[in-house]
Amino acid sequence: MDKKLLEILACPICKSGLVYKKTAQELICKACRLAYPIRDDIPVMLEEKARLLSPDEKV
Repeated sequence: MDKKLLEILACPICKSGLVYKKTAQELICKACRLAYPIRDDIPVMLEEKARLLSPDEKV
């Protein structure tokens, strides 16, 4: 994930910053507890494609 791109991306719901989780290829919003997938090096920033983090998942 390009660091400059990560700096400008924000959660489309709450506008918070995102955390890159390399092993899962996801961008995590800590505030909403959503994980946005990265497919073919492109972040999919759609709410309907995001995965809700389980309560026991660490962010």
